[in-house]
Amino acid sequence: MATKAASEKGSDTTINDFDTPEDRALVRKIDLRLLPILTLLYLLSFLDRTNIGNAKIVGLTTDLHVSPPEYNTALALYFVAYVIFEVPANSEALQPTNLAAYAYVVLGNREHMSGPGREQGWVVWDTVPHERSWRVAIFFGGAALAGAFGGILAYAIGKMDGVGGRKGWEWIFILEGILTVAIALVAYFIVPTWSHKAKFLTESEKARLFQRLNADSDAALIEKFEWVYVKQALTDHLVWGYAMLFHGFAFVLYSLSLFLPTIIAGLGFESWQAQLMTVPPNSLAAISIWVTVWFSSKYNARAPFILGAAVVAIIGYIILLTTKTAGAQYVGVLFAAAGVYTGNALLLRQVNPSYSFLSILC
Repeated sequence: MATKAASEKGSDTTINDFDTPEDRALVRKIDLRLLPILTLLYLLSFLDRTNIGNAKIVGLTTDLHVSPPEYNTALALYFVAYVIFEVPANSEALQPTNLAAYAYVVLGNREHMSGPGREQGWVVWDTVPHERSWRVAIFFGGAALAGAFGGILAYAIGKMDGVGGRKGWEWIFILEGILTVAIALVAYFIVPTWSHKAKFLTESEKARLFQRLNADSDAALIEKFEWVYVKQALTDHLVWGYAMLFHGFAFVLYSLSLFLPTIIAGLGFESWQAQLMTVPPNSLAAISIWVTVWFSSKYNARAPFILGAAVVAIIGYIILLTTKTAGAQYVGVLFAAAGVYTGNALLLRQVNPSYSFLSILC
């Protein structure tokens, strides 16, 4: 096969051999095909997994007589399905139809087409680090924009309270779910798979892609599963260190995104004001991601920026907890959102290149 030969040939090359006009054209071609739709899918993914926070402040818990502990339990139970379906949803048998299925069923499995494993598979489809950084920034910026978009959408949909005999919070789930289903069905025909031979790429482009991947890692090679590799991963202190760091940032990310409308409403604002006031923190987070990843890529440094993002988030929470006025506390929210989202984006940029464009095509 041409791709196999290219892979073998690519083992003698380095990533520095791929900065040619032809390679840049290939990367742009892949970007134009994948980046818009995958970013949109991740935006919808994050929108659907966090819109319960918007629904909460427009009557969900009141109408259903859900106490705060019960609400917290419901959020926790969601992640049980999230974890259970993580592995099968990353299998080659499932495509963006999984996204549509979740939006219809409103369970945890849909997220895994863009959950922790899949988002790492989606965002890294080339080998050169500075190329990868920008794609991570754009992709994960979609999560922050989902919060901003979700606030505006929840404000507008909330005005439908009583339409069709349904509450405003019900319409939030219904309309945003329909939107996800529609986009997911379109994505099924747009997002390529290797089984469909990635028809938007020529055979020579596929061969070059394998060369690029193989020059930076073994991502282009098909490896046989062996338990020894599992043991190596489980005994690698760097794997555990990264896992704990990512867990810490992800824990805060979901806590903030799920409760941001409630936090702002708790500052004394009406529910409709709180919906709209989630827009600035999330917009600032998106800008912070793009700017910080640019500097991180320029100076080829990650750890200082990850630690810096953590410090910004900590400062934000300190301000939120120690100040008494709504204005000052809102400033704390801005700092927290910028730090938390940026730290997560930088950690995703740290992903091993073996997660590659090929994981989309398998």
